[in-house]
Amino acid sequence: MPAALVEKAPAKINLTLRVIGLRRDGYHDIESLVAFAGLGDTLSFAPGGNLALAVRGPTAAASGSIVENLVLQAAHALAERVAGLKLGRFVLAKRLPVAAGLGGGSSDAAAAIRLLAHANHLARDDPRLMQAARATGADVPVCLDPRPRLMRGVGDILSDPFELPPVSVILVNPGIMLATKNVFASLRISGPAQAEFGWTGERAGFFAALAGSSNDLEKPAIKLQPIIGDVLATLRALPSCRIARMSGSGATCFGLFERAGAASAAARKLRAQHPSWWVRATRVAA
Repeated sequence: MPAALVEKAPAKINLTLRVIGLRRDGYHDIESLVAFAGLGDTLSFAPGGNLALAVRGPTAAASGSIVENLVLQAAHALAERVAGLKLGRFVLAKRLPVAAGLGGGSSDAAAAIRLLAHANHLARDDPRLMQAARATGADVPVCLDPRPRLMRGVGDILSDPFELPPVSVILVNPGIMLATKNVFASLRISGPAQAEFGWTGERAGFFAALAGSSNDLEKPAIKLQPIIGDVLATLRALPSCRIARMSGSGATCFGLFERAGAASAAARKLRAQHPSWWVRATRVAA
């Protein structure tokens, strides 16, 4: 058997998220500043044989049916576009909470496409990879090359990647799952959309730009799950926390810190105060 290939599937963080409006197809146009955390799931792939997937890890039980897993859907989407694609067995180490606004399933799917591309000697810029990503899910394209960028449309319009200043983050999920469709169903768009995120490159300017933005899905998510408001209030009360916000459609929230030590200390404090919450300190990948 060939040696297994391994890819990280980092957590996606929506640092900002504005909802532009409802499309004729029923989806919403959005604009989101997306970054990736220094933690996530891990996907391994052993080429050869029939397509298969095993899911393990602390959040595997909540990840749903194997046949509906986005890893397999991504593999099928790429196989439809690449004749004779060599398949094999995936093993997913699931660590991120599920239905949590961190794009875990989408990041897993993107990792599967990268692994299949590597095993089949496909170039990273082969357009069929992005085609398969778009066919798999709205958040998969931005996860295909997990670097900070602006995501627009329904996730299909991506800016060039750019570097962020060094920032530490704590991620907090209060142990609930929240379906994206339910959050959007509760959204009421009123008035003009907020100004586009603008940042000049310095750390101070970065935090100032973030402070002037928001996540439009926070209010409808809190309406569905009021505990999200409690998490945000707890984060905002932490010493040295510069920005606290919900990621994606929730229910995971994040707090940004300038120093890793402050983030680690805050995470320890939260774990002691709320032992049932999922709390992790990490970095925002540049």
